[in-house]
Amino acid sequence: MSGRVIVHSLDHARTAVAAAASLGRDVTLVSAPGAGAYAGPLWFKAVVDEAAAAFPGIAVTAVLDCGAEPGTVLAALRAGFRRVIFTGPEAMRARLAEIAAATGAAIEPRQPGALDLLGQRDAAACRAFLAGGG
Repeated sequence: MSGRVIVHSLDHARTAVAAAASLGRDVTLVSAPGAGAYAGPLWFKAVVDEAAAAFPGIAVTAVLDCGAEPGTVLAALRAGFRRVIFTGPEAMRARLAEIAAATGAAIEPRQPGALDLLGQRDAAACRAFLAGGG
């Protein structure tokens, strides 16, 4: 399983992928909470794709946090995301999960245990987190 790192920018994504590459392990980049709604799925896809391009031997998984916005989940699925976070009502999550499953995608709840790079100034914390099994 790859470590989950919450990224807020292209610089954060590059830091996380570089840290994973230095350890020879895969990484999961998770957008900031609700970023799908305010930044959009295509922005996060571009961030992940550009960060991953520098390290083709490292598997980089993207998880877009869509908050409680079902329309954003649908836009993310159309953009090709295979994993999205939805924090809205359970009945809506169940319906979105059916739609996602038809495209080979999955809806996740927000999960603890990720390193949030907000406020981090260097790659050392990211390397330490990923090296520790995060």
